[in-house]
Amino acid sequence: MSYSQPEELEEYFKQKEEQEKQAEQEAKELSAYEACVLKESARVKELIEQAQNKDN
Repeated sequence: MSYSQPEELEEYFKQKEEQEKQAEQEAKELSAYEACVLKESARVKELIEQAQNKDN
């Protein structure tokens, strides 16, 4: 990939920066999703334990 014009280089770096920002945003969203899943998983386990204790 050879860029001879400063404008082409500038456009390339802008595109790379946008890609990096998008990847970072997706990682943050995934982290928030994972946190939610872990929280709900703990809640489900707690409900299961409560149901098992009622049976005993």
